[in-house]
Parts: sequence; C-alpha cells; structure tokens
Amino acid sequence: MIKKAVIPAAGLGTRMLPLTKTQPKEMLPLASKPCIQYIVEELASCGIEQVLIITGQKKRAIEDHFDKDNELNSMLNASDQKELLQTLEFEDMNVQFFFTRQSRAAGLGDAINYAANFINGDPFIIALGDSIIHSEEPKPLLKRMIDTHHQNPESLIIGTRQVPLENVAKYGIVKPKNNENDAVVEIEDVVEKPSSQTTPSTLAFAARYILPASIFDALNRTSPGKGGEIQLTDGIRLLLKEGTSGFSVRLTDKEKRYDIGNMASYFEAFVDFALRDEKYGYQLKQYLYDNLNL
Repeated sequence: MIKKAVIPAAGLGTRMLPLTKTQPKEMLPLASKPCIQYIVEELASCGIEQVLIITGQKKRAIEDHFDKDNELNSMLNASDQKELLQTLEFEDMNVQFFFTRQSRAAGLGDAINYAANFINGDPFIIALGDSIIHSEEPKPLLKRMIDTHHQNPESLIIGTRQVPLENVAKYGIVKPKNNENDAVVEIEDVVEKPSSQTTPSTLAFAARYILPASIFDALNRTSPGKGGEIQLTDGIRLLLKEGTSGFSVRLTDKEKRYDIGNMASYFEAFVDFALRDEKYGYQLKQYLYDNLNL
C-alpha cells in the first residue's frame, strides 16, 4: 500500500501577481477552500497517511493552515458555532504533515529530490500543489492510478489527459506503446514540451504521479536543462530507458484538471468550484443568470 505523498509547492507564482506577492498560490481560494486543501483531501481519500509539502519563501501560510488551531476551535465550540466548526474538520484528517524548503528555483526534479529521506525507499505519490483534479467518477483518477500500481508494483504510473495538438508544447507528453485513447496505456517514452510537429501523442501529464524510490537516483544522474533546472520528466525518461515499465492512466470525460498557475485558468476554476458549492452555488448561479442573461 502506498502511504506517502509529496506535494511540491515552492513555485513563486509570478504569473499570478499581485495575488501571490505575499500569498502562496497554493493558498488561493477556490470557492470556500484554499487550493491545496482539495489536494490533501484527495490524497487522504486514497489512504495516504504522510504528506511532505515542499515549500519556499513566503509559504508559511500553508503550514499554518494544516496546523490545528485549538484556540479557534475552543472559541467556536464555546459559542456553539457548529457550522463553522464543521469547516475545520479537515484538521482532523488521518494525515501527518511534514515540511521542507526548496531554497532556490531549480526545477521540479530538484524539488522532488528533497523528499528522498522522507520516502525512504517506498513508492510514493506526487501531486502538484497548484493542480486540482475534479472527478465525478465512482473511482477518481488517483484511485485508478493506485489500482494500476497494485497490478504493476515495480512500475511508474503517470496521470494523463488529452490536450489539443497546438498545446502539447506546454506539457510533458507520453509516447505510448499502444493506442493512446485507451484508459490505461503502457509508456514507451516521455518528452518534455515537444513541438506539435514532433510530439509522439497528445497525452499530456496531468499533475499526478506514482513513482518508485529509484527516481531519486535517476534525478541525481540527470543533467540540468534550460535555465539550469532539473526536470522530473528527464528523470522519468531515464528510468524508462533503463528498464522500468510505465503506464499512463487517463482522465475521463467526467474529470477535469484545473491548473491554478495563471489568471485565466484560476478564474475558470473559481467559478466552477463556486457553482458546485452546496450552500452558495445556487445563489451564484441565480446571480449570473440575472446579470448575464444566461
């Protein structure tokens, strides 16, 4: 069973300025919760018990958010504010948190390397801290990835999604061994941000990975690329070349990845999550109907 996960959350979030001048992008609200809380709840629902969050400067708010505030809980309890107390139930998840810092921006691969001692030889999950997977499937993406890992315990598993051909240069892309439209595809190779002319497929990484601990040795043997950064994709590619098998598990039509990395996608995510809110969603929908003539 996989019990450990790593959330890289050290990025500067410069594309989200001025929102992220003092606030981590991972703490930006989506409806009534910060982005990273959705991710931790996703991991907890899959049985993850230990989470390492890799942060950077000006990211202390993340640690504070997951630290139980006994004084606040006591005050709400004393004033019988049960509804507000319920919003803090995430503090009681069966998850133990660990934090470390990536002190300089040296790529996702470098950030993951900070987790080597925490992982201690076990297979583990990586869930990017600025990407949320919304699923209406009975078994969401990450659970399907874990099932695939159980069937192939020595393999690496990458969550993927289909993207338009003109967008492949924005993502890590899978080269599949068989039909890329299958729900689970064996991976032959991976490529970081190929051109539309050279891309091996339109299966793009979807911010969720299950990797063996051998990734750390691979990353240590990976040369820095553009900007002096070590790319996780290059480490994964090295494992594949050296014989580790890999599988892509694809998002379905009932699932969507939200990237909280730029203003346009953040606005879209906020509206979608707000409209789904059980308490205020209908009110927002009515407001939009009245004002936008929907």
